Amino acid sequence: MTMRNLQVLLASRPSGFPTEADFRIVESPVAQPADGQVLVRNHWLSLDPYMRMRMNAAKSYAKRAELGEVMIGGTVGEVIASRSPQFRAGEFVTGSLGWQLYALSDGAALRKVDPAVAPLSHYLGVLGMPGVTAWMGLLDMARPEAGETVVVSAAAGAVGSVVGQLARMHGCRAVGIAGGAVKCAHVVQELGFHACVDYKAGRLREDLERAAPDGVDVDFENVGGEVLDTVLALTNPFARVTICGLVSQYNATAAYPVRNLGAVLVNRIRMQGFIVSDRLEVWPEALRQLAGWHAEGKLRYFESVAHGLENAPRAFIGMLRGENLGKQVVRLSEY
Repeated sequence: MTMRNLQVLLASRPSGFPTEADFRIVESPVAQPADGQVLVRNHWLSLDPYMRMRMNAAKSYAKRAELGEVMIGGTVGEVIASRSPQFRAGEFVTGSLGWQLYALSDGAALRKVDPAVAPLSHYLGVLGMPGVTAWMGLLDMARPEAGETVVVSAAAGAVGSVVGQLARMHGCRAVGIAGGAVKCAHVVQELGFHACVDYKAGRLREDLERAAPDGVDVDFENVGGEVLDTVLALTNPFARVTICGLVSQYNATAAYPVRNLGAVLVNRIRMQGFIVSDRLEVWPEALRQLAGWHAEGKLRYFESVAHGLENAPRAFIGMLRGENLGKQVVRLSEY
């Protein structure tokens, strides 16, 4: 019997928040690998905020998703057929194979992973791109010193949750910003942050001043807009601001007018955006350290799990609205 592939395609480019109508689910035969290729059965799919930008037609740092093509996204799965000398059937790999159950790859961007070391889904989170993003943006770029205050927005998410834990591990005061009392309680009680500010409470400036009484030395920015503007007003001289994401702006139809940009000059702030794929040479060291801390129990990891590829669009939209706690993944099989 011919195996059937299930795929989620980009059907239309959203204006504002995407809807399920912007996606289309199709079936097709599973293609067999040619020379040098492998066929991977995906077990888990990663859903990440960056995917929203890739749905737009505007020029960005990476190739956009094209209409009628499989949605872009990271996966972890099992090699079920191989015509590549680098991979054997039965090995597990992670890579950007898209929103689909089966995928062909030449293996160039695949990384072997071991389900005996950690659950497969963890290689899409703390032991994958989000973990490396946190490590790179905080430890390699901002380089906080013990005693400094590190603020991270979207603190209950896949990247922010790791940032705060790394900051605490390196002797810093870790202050999170998250949406809602439940998320803030999770950030403090489960992840070990020193404090968390609920931006939905309507007292962002006052609450952040209380949470960071000595000012802000490092801002790991995932949200942008009002959150970034408020943090800038509380920065110390020579603070570092690492721009990882601007999720509050991804679905906006008008740009947020930043009012406190003058703080960059007055406080001699070093502000830098970064894309984790720009420096692939640091990934091995980042993953080595993250795996060690994870194995020692120093890095806690939480997931929100949707079941079935057909539910990926709904889970993705929910993630953009902040409905997830921790890393948002989709379970594609019962492995």
